[in-house]
Amino acid sequence: MAILGFDPGRDKCGIAIVEQTNELLWHQVVAASVVIEQIQQLSHQFSLDLIVMGDQTTANQWKAAIEKVMISSLLVVMVDERNSSLEARERYWQMYPPQGLQRFIPQGMRLPPRPIDDIVAILLIERYLATIN
Repeated sequence: MAILGFDPGRDKCGIAIVEQTNELLWHQVVAASVVIEQIQQLSHQFSLDLIVMGDQTTANQWKAAIEKVMISSLLVVMVDERNSSLEARERYWQMYPPQGLQRFIPQGMRLPPRPIDDIVAILLIERYLATIN
C-alpha cells in the first residue's frame, strides 16, 4: 500500500510517498501551480491507495481540486497538521545531519537550507498511520 502525503500551501506544497511499512519512496517540494499534475503522475507511477493531507492552509480548496481530477477510487483523508513544521525541522536534521561548523550550532537555532514541506508530508503520513495502528 502506497500513501501520498500532501502538505498544501499557497505557493509551494510538500509531497511524499511512503509504503505502509514506513519505507520512504519519494519526496519533494513542488510549486503549487503544478502540484495537481505531479500528483496525477505519481498516482500512476506508484499505484497509490490513499492521499493523506494536512488540514490547515487552503486545505479544503486543495481537497476539492484533488478529488475533482482523481475521480478514481483514491480516498483523500485530512490529518491534523498542528506543529508539523516544527517537527519537520527536527526531522530534517535527523535525515540530513549538519556538516562542518553547522554541527556546533544548537539544533533549535539551525534553519534548514531549503523548504521542508516535503518532510511535513512525511510526518502527515506517519500521523495517519499512527491512528490506524
